[in-house]
Amino acid sequence: MNKFPPVVLLLIATILWGGNFVIGKAVANDLPPFTLAFFRWCVALIIFLPIIYTSLKREWPQIKKHWAIILALGFTGIAGFNTLIYISLHYTTSINASLMNMLTPVIIYMLSFLFLHERLNRNQIIGTAISFIGVITIISNGSLEALRHFRFNKGDLIVIIALVLWSVYSLLVKQYAKELPGHSTFFVSIAVGIVMLLPFYIYETLTTTMVVHWSATSIFAILYTGILASIVAFIAWNTGVVKLGTNRAGIYLNLIPVFASIFAVIFIGEKIVLSQVIGGLLVLIGVYWTGRKIAEKKQIK
Repeated sequence: MNKFPPVVLLLIATILWGGNFVIGKAVANDLPPFTLAFFRWCVALIIFLPIIYTSLKREWPQIKKHWAIILALGFTGIAGFNTLIYISLHYTTSINASLMNMLTPVIIYMLSFLFLHERLNRNQIIGTAISFIGVITIISNGSLEALRHFRFNKGDLIVIIALVLWSVYSLLVKQYAKELPGHSTFFVSIAVGIVMLLPFYIYETLTTTMVVHWSATSIFAILYTGILASIVAFIAWNTGVVKLGTNRAGIYLNLIPVFASIFAVIFIGEKIVLSQVIGGLLVLIGVYWTGRKIAEKKQIK
């Protein structure tokens, strides 16, 4: 993938991740969430093993030193985030879920402030407030009645929990980027995530009333999420980030809901409503605002 321009690589990653939301919604009635998540990562592990095997052997001692961090990465980024997204898609639209995904940078700022004691500047506070209003607009469907009675779609609330886990995962990756090898760490995190998902998958299989429909569509969903949305997107994104830089690459994440919305309308017949457009724009403005630099030196601790 090094032959491709960084912009192309980042577009490939965001297109594939946008499709992940739509695929999850499309098979929500065919594959229970833990089943989809478990088989997705099993496929990813099998496909990734021959690619990473040589590096993994060389870097294994380095990874073992940080086993606690690896467990946390496996829980938050592999077992937790994706499974909660698939659960949420049983109750909300793929458009809503993908729009809320834009809130991730804001959550990262907030967690950095709370737990890493990083300072927040005025623009980050303003941007967080704007993004919060945008999310409220999306999950309330623009209804004041829903706000008064707090009758938000529980799928949207599950998405928020998932985004918190992903933000924790992102912070851990950032904090230990120099100490942990990227690809090998990702592979071992997948293995850890699978182990964590296994008991939930077994429990779901034994107790769910939902019948698993093994069809060409469900198999395609597992292969798509396991190969394209996991391995291909991950390698494309990381290669693009290395070439373009983290800050410049980060803005491309906001294309995920754009592609997800297009795919949702074309392939599964979802409709975009005004509250989603307004809420998504507010979140986007908020994310942009948090990234703005200010001239003044005064900051809030």
